[in-house]
Amino acid sequence: MPLGRKLRYGMVGGGPGAFIGAVHRRAAAFDGLAELTAGAFSIVPEESHQTGRELLLDPNRVYDTFEEMVEREAALPPEERLDFVSIVTPNFVHFPVAKAFIEHGFHIVCEKPMTVTLEDAEALCRMAAERGVVFGLTHTYTGYPMVKQARALVQAGALGEIRKVLVEYTQGWLATRLEETGSLQAEWRTDPAKAGAGAIGDIGSHAENLARYVSGLELEQLYADVSTMVPGRRIDDDASMLLRYAGGARGALTCSQVLVGEENNLRLRVFGTRGALDWSHGDPNRLTVRYADRPEETYLRGNPYLAPAARHASRLPSGHPEGYLGAFASLYGNIVRTIAARAAGEAPDPLDLDFPTAQDGARGVHFIHAALRAGREERWVDASYTPPGA
Repeated sequence: MPLGRKLRYGMVGGGPGAFIGAVHRRAAAFDGLAELTAGAFSIVPEESHQTGRELLLDPNRVYDTFEEMVEREAALPPEERLDFVSIVTPNFVHFPVAKAFIEHGFHIVCEKPMTVTLEDAEALCRMAAERGVVFGLTHTYTGYPMVKQARALVQAGALGEIRKVLVEYTQGWLATRLEETGSLQAEWRTDPAKAGAGAIGDIGSHAENLARYVSGLELEQLYADVSTMVPGRRIDDDASMLLRYAGGARGALTCSQVLVGEENNLRLRVFGTRGALDWSHGDPNRLTVRYADRPEETYLRGNPYLAPAARHASRLPSGHPEGYLGAFASLYGNIVRTIAARAAGEAPDPLDLDFPTAQDGARGVHFIHAALRAGREERWVDASYTPPGA
């Protein structure tokens, strides 16, 4: 580490009943590069302080609100203040929290989707650039070594010209009105005012980001069949889309949270003029590549024949599987090392710059709104977009 110490970070959200906050904390600690120092973990002050006690934090650095947190942390001397802040709140809180901390010069790690509105997403892009703030967005699946290997193969032309991209992300946990049973996760995710979008925002945005990351293709148009399948639900829970990419490639995206029996099924297939690749979250350490004129190839995580980015994201020798937390930690590792290099006045390692940024966040928000509009209007819509600073 260029600074010769762990980076200090704070967290907004992630208190009692939260899922993703604990995942962030484990991922940040995975490589020993950062330590949790402060937090405003809940909108209920007692719950925030309860979480602080459970995490053995200094009580003076556990706050009732994020507004109190940003003001008091910004007033600390450089040797004590936070290096970055992780935002793990429901979607509608991302923007005000990120805005407040960016205005005080703190680097950001934020859950996706970055914001509810495109206007807010573009504002964060501009603010981060103006303040020189590192902004990392946790599209977790781009952290998998074999996803990075897939991207490297496409970039090297191994598949030829890309013709078709098929991506699906299917779950079944919202097949019933779980939001009426007291589930905090289901309650806010099915509330349009808090989530902005349902399945499209929660997992469809992951699918679109993964397809774009690996294929390198930018959307031009999309057509979407957007549904709310569970009676009485106020938000989308199922969608199927046809995609048209710049350059002529075509694609299809399916996202659903109401398919009984599905747990967390994310799969990407990319077909070119010379070959095709196939990767699944259910078997993340394996990448299959098929050709028309020779036997299929299997790439396995942890081997020396992999691309530099894939090796950079691996920790264990071949034969030892790595999973979701490792992929999440790869994102954190790249972001933390980039922040440390900037703080030390050094140029970050190019491999460490491989993480989703605010611009990726704005692209994701644009995709969500384009898909919802296509569903409402039942027509092809323009999906092309260049975010500020891209």
